[in-house]
Amino acid sequence: MPLLSQQDARPHEAPPKDLGCNVKLTTSVLDASNLKHVKCPSNQALTATTVRELSRKEKLEFNKLQKRLRRNAGKAIADYTMIEQGDKVMVCVSGGKDSYAMLDVLISLRQSAPVDFELIAVNLDQKQPGFPEEVLPGYLSDLGVPYYILEKDTYSIVKELVPEGKTTCGLCSRLRRGSLYGFAQEIGVTKIALGHHRDDIVETLFLNMFFNGKLKAMPPKLLSDDKQNVVIRPLAYCKEQDLQTYAKFREFPIIPCNLCGSQAHLQRVQVKQMLAQWEKEYPGRTESIFRSVCNVSPSQLGDSSLFNFSDLRVERDTSLHVPAIQVVNL
Repeated sequence: MPLLSQQDARPHEAPPKDLGCNVKLTTSVLDASNLKHVKCPSNQALTATTVRELSRKEKLEFNKLQKRLRRNAGKAIADYTMIEQGDKVMVCVSGGKDSYAMLDVLISLRQSAPVDFELIAVNLDQKQPGFPEEVLPGYLSDLGVPYYILEKDTYSIVKELVPEGKTTCGLCSRLRRGSLYGFAQEIGVTKIALGHHRDDIVETLFLNMFFNGKLKAMPPKLLSDDKQNVVIRPLAYCKEQDLQTYAKFREFPIIPCNLCGSQAHLQRVQVKQMLAQWEKEYPGRTESIFRSVCNVSPSQLGDSSLFNFSDLRVERDTSLHVPAIQVVNL
């Protein structure tokens, strides 16, 4: 039996009748997984989610925050040519604050972008116990975003293969990534947008250094190993604290991860705590570390595959004659 075999998918509920959306059930080639595709009419514009009633001071703070997130995401998109004319962008929405904010910011940027591109939200229901499966369909339908819900019981696979007390994130993320990559090809998207932010990138840098012996982080833009998908991280320049504050303003319906969220011993949790302490003692350190990821000098490191150390030779002009220095004792 293949590792990603799919159990019978649950029947999908219809969206609220007043949304005017056409609902149809499709079948994917990914182990015959059932998918839910809600395609809203073309005249239904994508609009950013509304904000709760704010005081005058809160409105000022929110406007500044929203502009900063738009500016940072827009700069990252421009710096790495993340989105181009005619792109079909699959926005991976997990139900966490980062992916909600990413979708919100991309919708906002799309309205004033110099290029036309399409946004499609995709959520992978991994069949975790207690997962509120009605939350994302309701939210995305209200938002007016075309979306797919992909069902695949990776939870049972992870629980079966990972010993009790061991970290589940590695296997869970590989299964999730494989499902999403395959589905992206199936629906013909040109970019896959993930919600990783600046702090995620810095944490990954230290995780790889401390535990894998590699100087490696998360790139803002990535070509998958099989060269079939391009992954983008529009929030690469955004601070996690900004995203947390933004999520509170927006009152996103956050869905916690019950599979690994309570694993306090996770290496990533420990690295996050270390960076938080550094930031408290030396404000701005995290940003400085992130800038170093974007400003690499291979000749000042030790990887001979990135820099040709073997052929280093002195370069002197032998035609120049430097007279001998005479030492005179007075």
